[in-house]
Amino acid sequence: MSATQLLPILPLDDDVVLPGMVVPLDLGAAESSAAVESARAGAPNASALPGIRSASVAKAEVLIVPRLEGEYAEIGTVATVERVGRVPGGGTAALVRGTRRAFVGETGAGQGAARWVHAEEAVEPPTGERAAELAAEFKSVVVSLLQQREVWQMLDAVQQVEQPSAIADLAGNAPYLSATQKLELLRTLDVTERLEKALESGREYLAELEVSDTIRKDVAEGMEKQQKEFLLRRQLEAIRKELSELTGEPGGEGDEDYRARIEAADLPEHVHKAALAEVDKLDRTSEQSPEGGWIRTWLDTVLDLPWNERTTDVHDIAGAREVLDADHAGLADVKERIIEYLAVRKRRAEAGKGQLGGRRSGAVLALAGPPGVGKTSLGESVAKAMGRNFVRVALGGIRDEAEIRGHRRTYVGALPGRIVRAIKESGSMNPVVLLDEVDKVGADYRGDPTAALLEVLDPEQNHTFRDHYLEVELDLSDVVFLATANAVETIPGPLLDRMELVSLDGYTEHEKVTIARDHLLPRELERAGLGQEDVRLTDTALSRIAAEYTREAGVRDANRTIAKVLRKIATRAALDELTLPVTVDAADLDGYLGRPRHLPESSLPVGSQRTAIPGVATGLAVTGAGGDVLYVEASLADAESGGTGLSLTGQLGEVMKESAQIALSYLRSRGAELELPVADLKDRGVHVHVPAGAVPKDGPSAGVTMTTALASLLSGRVARADVAMTGEVSLTGRVLPIGGVKQKLLAAHRAGITTVIIPQRNEPDLDDVPAEVLAALEVHPVSSVREVLDLALTPAATPLPQAA
Repeated sequence: MSATQLLPILPLDDDVVLPGMVVPLDLGAAESSAAVESARAGAPNASALPGIRSASVAKAEVLIVPRLEGEYAEIGTVATVERVGRVPGGGTAALVRGTRRAFVGETGAGQGAARWVHAEEAVEPPTGERAAELAAEFKSVVVSLLQQREVWQMLDAVQQVEQPSAIADLAGNAPYLSATQKLELLRTLDVTERLEKALESGREYLAELEVSDTIRKDVAEGMEKQQKEFLLRRQLEAIRKELSELTGEPGGEGDEDYRARIEAADLPEHVHKAALAEVDKLDRTSEQSPEGGWIRTWLDTVLDLPWNERTTDVHDIAGAREVLDADHAGLADVKERIIEYLAVRKRRAEAGKGQLGGRRSGAVLALAGPPGVGKTSLGESVAKAMGRNFVRVALGGIRDEAEIRGHRRTYVGALPGRIVRAIKESGSMNPVVLLDEVDKVGADYRGDPTAALLEVLDPEQNHTFRDHYLEVELDLSDVVFLATANAVETIPGPLLDRMELVSLDGYTEHEKVTIARDHLLPRELERAGLGQEDVRLTDTALSRIAAEYTREAGVRDANRTIAKVLRKIATRAALDELTLPVTVDAADLDGYLGRPRHLPESSLPVGSQRTAIPGVATGLAVTGAGGDVLYVEASLADAESGGTGLSLTGQLGEVMKESAQIALSYLRSRGAELELPVADLKDRGVHVHVPAGAVPKDGPSAGVTMTTALASLLSGRVARADVAMTGEVSLTGRVLPIGGVKQKLLAAHRAGITTVIIPQRNEPDLDDVPAEVLAALEVHPVSSVREVLDLALTPAATPLPQAA
């Protein structure tokens, strides 16, 4: 062959043909078809291209030039057209065999529509021993690849190749090489250099195959009895592991999604650092490990917390007072405390001291009082007045410390504590959190939840509260905590010490009428399906409901009673027994509710009163339901019955039993002074009983009542029915102070008592009693038992009334 030859160009897009390769070419493009047609037209005895199905052509050559990204290469491959024919789809294709390299020269004259160029043969430099060694090594690599792919037909042909140049050009058949890499091999005339490049690419591909084979083997070891999903997940895990080892970077879309969410969440620095540490741990965790689910749940919880969300406090003090007054009648102490808190926050905000040493001015108030006085609903009103979000946490009956501090993440189904969940639910870091029924929290082997509340409710500590589940510090110093309780006595002392106690001692009759008229009646009318103008309850009717049909500190029973009246009216209206609208007055209540259940003792006939006989006195007590009236009864056994000593009944506590013993001892020692026949007590038994025997009772405040009952029994003087008393008695006859004066006076007022005896040292407590209650009661502060007896017992000359 001559050094230069005139050949038609056959451009090949995005592919390269090396010498020695036999490839089929699609002749659908006009320039490809023209090149083959021209090549065949120049050959002896060649027929025209159109209409030829299949023909053998001798020495019909074309110059195949790679065209990558629209640019022709400067070198191509001279190829012989072995066969031309039609493919099953109807198109035309040619089978060509690459023979040698040639540079693209000047365009020359030719025949047909094809572009003809002078193809200058590319001369390869001579080879040495190094080329032979590389050829043998590359040949073994090609054989290994063909064996792995199980291409046995090509294996025999490859083993017959001996020339180093031809062995190097075998890389043109490699599917792992790109068109750019093949063009580089085509341009490399030096056989040794070409073999080095081909060998390097072959080794890399073999290494990749070994990694893939390792992955398949690792997956196959654990896939016996596993489903297809398990297989796919293990393959993904193995691929991610190998990629991580090769690149040093963690993989996984879900993990990167968490990482992006953390970066976009604007978390506090310590939380941001902890969250990224958990994402890194997730990268190293197996998909099948349960720890991955725990970490994702933790991350979701942390990202859902409103770390930097805070509502703006309302500094309109007058508006806040209007909100509190509109939602609740009475409760002056609570409202005053909330207004004070808002006023201080306003001053701090104006002075630029919203924070003090990184801590905010949160508040912890304990609302203690009987049921039904509005403790729970007051929390919503406080939040509304402050412009904050409100969330309620019910603590009644919980016995697990983890309910407050959260569970450790190692436990199945672990959750953060109720405090963290409340913050998440509120959507801000400064909500009003109502800890409802804090006095109902119990303790058992799972810990003491009230002890876990110590840090939560301590303003000096809760800015670094740490939940067991989160394990990152949470700032609770800007949260306003309101705790509600019925009995302060059941709250542990350390916990109560961390809260500011505000007592809600119950409503007066006037306040109950106001609440019933403005709040209860409109709500119950709507629930009963009645319009606001269909039924009207007069104030006298509401007053009678509060005084005679209910006797409670709150208004729940009054609410039920009003609902009962409205149900009766709705039923009678449905039966056409009455026509709406209806006005219900006090006298009409008997027709809807029956006769009253609670009548003042003083309003009963003299013979029907419980104090109508000697030995009965009226006392005052405080229970979880508020203040209440308490009766003490005493009887003296006949000397002939043989009974001696002191008997106590009524399920009394130890302190109350001691009060009875003190009262009897005092009367024994002062019998002559008090003109009481105590000499024969050595032969007669004394029995003291407090009715409602199924209800436990304890406390020292019934001491004066027991003393009065025993003095009435011994003297035969009847205790006044309109007098109630409270106070602790000492052996020397002193009346000592007690607690709950306000609640007891409210109870006396509800019961129709007109005269109340209290200890002299409790006189300052009268400042907390509503003025209207004090106006209706005659309160006598006393310091000695003699004063009590003078006020409580009828004069000696008064004839004893006959018992009914």
